[in-house]
Amino acid sequence: MSQTLEQLNEVFQDVFEDDDLDVQAQTSAKDIDEWDSLMHVNLILAVESRFDVRFTSTEVAALKDVGELMSLVEKKQG
Repeated sequence: MSQTLEQLNEVFQDVFEDDDLDVQAQTSAKDIDEWDSLMHVNLILAVESRFDVRFTSTEVAALKDVGELMSLVEKKQG
């Protein structure tokens, strides 16, 4: 597991308040019952804060799964 994915997993656990949550690159909103539009906003804000990056609304809207989020974080970090 990449370091970015490990850190994203911690963010997901914090946001969804579930220490047993284990996200993988292919995990998407349909895989997590609590992942609704409000939780999505909270998640994106938490990811931005954790990795000290900023996403555009277009970038966020295009995300389909955790793998794409991980790639976007890594791209933003250079």
